[in-house]
Amino acid sequence: MFLHIGNKKSIPKGNVIGIFDLDSATLTPSGKSFVGRMEKEGLVEYEDDDLPRSIVLYDEGEVKKIKLSRISSHSLSLRFEGKET
Repeated sequence: MFLHIGNKKSIPKGNVIGIFDLDSATLTPSGKSFVGRMEKEGLVEYEDDDLPRSIVLYDEGEVKKIKLSRISSHSLSLRFEGKET
């Protein structure tokens, strides 16, 4: 099964580590630091022109990556649970 995160992009559900609200996750110094470090290492992906609303942290092999999505973390969580929005 896959989690559709918008813009015709999907991630295998088994690879998803967490789904987070972008604003909430980057309010704390540790959250900002984590996202900033991942971005510097080239591990943040976003292919959409819309403002991102959520972070999907996932495994790709041995590497953890972030995909930014314009879909809210609440809607993505419902999709992940199989309760489509």
